[in-house]
Amino acid sequence: MAESRAQFVTRLGVIATTVGSAVGLGNIWRFPYEAGVHGGGAFLLFYIVFIFLIGVPVICAEFIMGRGARSNIFGAFRKLHSTRQWAWIGYMGILSSILILSFYSVVAGWTVEYFVQSVTGAIDTIAEGERHSSFDTFSTGLKPVMWTLIFLLANAVILLRGVQSGIEKVSNILMPVLFLILIVFCINSLLMPGVGEGMRFLFSPDFSKVDSSVLIGALGQAFFSLSLGLGTMMTYASYFSDRTPLVKSASIIAVLDTVVAVLAGIIIFPAVFTYGSEPAAGPKLVFEVLPAIFHQMPGGVFWSALFFFLLMVASLTSTISMSEICIAFFTEQFGIGRRKATLLNAGIAMVLGTLCALSFGPLSNVSIFGQSFFGLFDYVTSNIFLPLGGMLISIFVGWFLDRRVFREQLRGTGSIKGWIYKVIVICLRYVAPTGIALVFLSGLDII
Repeated sequence: MAESRAQFVTRLGVIATTVGSAVGLGNIWRFPYEAGVHGGGAFLLFYIVFIFLIGVPVICAEFIMGRGARSNIFGAFRKLHSTRQWAWIGYMGILSSILILSFYSVVAGWTVEYFVQSVTGAIDTIAEGERHSSFDTFSTGLKPVMWTLIFLLANAVILLRGVQSGIEKVSNILMPVLFLILIVFCINSLLMPGVGEGMRFLFSPDFSKVDSSVLIGALGQAFFSLSLGLGTMMTYASYFSDRTPLVKSASIIAVLDTVVAVLAGIIIFPAVFTYGSEPAAGPKLVFEVLPAIFHQMPGGVFWSALFFFLLMVASLTSTISMSEICIAFFTEQFGIGRRKATLLNAGIAMVLGTLCALSFGPLSNVSIFGQSFFGLFDYVTSNIFLPLGGMLISIFVGWFLDRRVFREQLRGTGSIKGWIYKVIVICLRYVAPTGIALVFLSGLDII
C-alpha cells in the first residue's frame, strides 16, 4: 500500500523545493536572450507585470488544489469536484511530466558531458573554429544516451529517499549552492570590460521594439519560467503544512525565479560583449558560444566547470519535481510503494529519454508528424499540454472550485486581506485564462 502522506518540515524546505522546481535551464539560456532581443528593459517590465498578474495567481491556484486535496494532480481534480469530468486534466499533466522529463534529461546529460570536459580540461583543447562541429559530433553519437541514463539514475536515487530525506534535504543544499554560484559569477562578470554594453543590451528599454510579439513573448516567458500547467506546484503543495502561507510563498517563488533569470543575463552578456561573441539563444549559447568565451577568459577551465555545474544543479532540481508528479500518482492511485513507483517512473523516462537522445544521431531519420522524438515531445508539451493545463487549472479554481475550500486554503491558519482574495479571483477568472490562451494560440501559430 502507499505510504502515509509526508509533509515538508521547514519553511526553507517549502521555498527551496518550489523555487528549485521553477528554476531551470530556461532561466539561464532563454530569458536573457529574449529580454535582449525584445526591447531589454521594456521586455523585463512586461515580464514582471505578467509574473504577478498571471504567474502568482496560477501558482496560488495549484497550491490551493494541492493542499486542499492532499493528493496527486489526478486525485486532486477528482476530490475537489463532485463530477469527474475534470480529471482528464490530471492525466494530461502526468503525461506532460514524463515527456518533458525524457527530453529535458537529454539536455541535462549534455551539461554533465561539458562539466566533465571542463573538469578534465578537455574542453580547453577544442580549436576555436571547431566548437560547433564538436557539439554536433558529441550530440549525434551514443555518449548522450549514457549521460541521460546516469542523470535519470541520480534523479531516482534522490527520489527513493522520499519527500523529506530526499527532495527537501537535497533542495535545501542545492538551491543555496545555485544562488552562491550565481553571485560569484555576477561579481566576475561585473568586472569585465564589456559590462556596460552587456547591461545596455539586457536592461535598456527600447520601446521601438515593443509590439504584439514582445507582449506574447513576455507572457510566454512568465508562464513557462514558473513551470505552470504541469502540476509540479500542485504536487509539492500537497506536502505543505496548513501553516504555509500560500500567497506569500507564491510571491517569493516568483521573485526568486525572476532574480535567477536576471542574474543569468548579468553573467552572460558582459562576457559575450567583452569577448566579441554574438548573443544567441538555447543550446548554441550554452554549448558553443560560452565555451568559446571561457576558453579566452583567465581561469577559463574553472569558470567553465562552475557554469556547467550550475546548469546541472538547475536541471536536477527541476527534474526531481517532474518525477514526483508521476511518483505521487503511481503510489496513490495504484497503491504501490514509493520504491516501485520511483523505479517505474525512471524506467519509462529512460526508455523515452534514450529515444530523444538518439534523435540527433542514429534515429535522426525517424520522424512522427515531421518531428523527431525530441522535437515532438518538446512541441506537444510546450505548445499544447502546458498552456492548456495552466488555462484549465485557472478556470477550474476561479469558477468551479468550492469557495469555502478556496478561502480556507488561501488563508491557511492565518488571515488574508479581502482585496488580495478578490484580485486573485479576478486574475484566475479573467486575466490568466486570457493571457495563457494567447500563449497557446501563439504556440500553434494561429496568432
